[in-house]
Amino acid sequence: MLLVVVLVLLVGWLHSSGKWPFEPEAGPPPVFSTSSPGLGHPVVAVESGTALALLDTLDVKGKVPRNNYQRSDFGEAWLDADANGCDTRNDILRRDLAAVTFAAGSLCLVASGNLAEPYTGEHLEFKRGKETSGAIQIDHVVALGNAWQTGAAGLTPVQRQSLANDPLNLLAVDGPANQEKSASDAASWLPSSKKFRCHYVTRQISVKAAYRLWVTPAEKAAMKNVLGRCPQQAALTSGYRR
Repeated sequence: MLLVVVLVLLVGWLHSSGKWPFEPEAGPPPVFSTSSPGLGHPVVAVESGTALALLDTLDVKGKVPRNNYQRSDFGEAWLDADANGCDTRNDILRRDLAAVTFAAGSLCLVASGNLAEPYTGEHLEFKRGKETSGAIQIDHVVALGNAWQTGAAGLTPVQRQSLANDPLNLLAVDGPANQEKSASDAASWLPSSKKFRCHYVTRQISVKAAYRLWVTPAEKAAMKNVLGRCPQQAALTSGYRR
């Protein structure tokens, strides 16, 4: 009986002192700096901090209607946003594939390569062609439809083009997995490869912070659940060179 009384008193003290229930320590708050306006720049630059701390800086509210969303609101697909002479799609293929080869006479157009696919954990081969290119697609980690509903509708056209082409928001992935994900957020879709989920939600949080987007209550809860397994996962910076 005495042991029960002691346990009750201990739990009461932990709760009143803010030490119960236990939550992972997010670490120091992230550091931001203002980015230069223009294509190829995030709205703000995330300098340091954990993904968990960065998540707590995002606004939390519901989605706006999507009935007026169009892909063209984010500009022409696969621009040369970083002015390196190659379009964004081929930039990401070149970054994410191994054993890359190029089309004859080109240093940009990726012809083939191997992918350690992040969403499924499988190893895939890429071969350019009408019937084969779709097997590996470039995913917007924060889907453009979701971005539109969580703040991008209020960005300038140039900022939306930057978001759509930012390497931070892009991954070469399995085509069917990308189609399955569609415009889902973390509350309704996560990669089947559980070991990639911490990195996946960290990218989403980092993109949303860089472009001043918000999260829904369910989305934030799902992200916190994933990051509970990796509370010290570092936030990511924009993929554009500075």
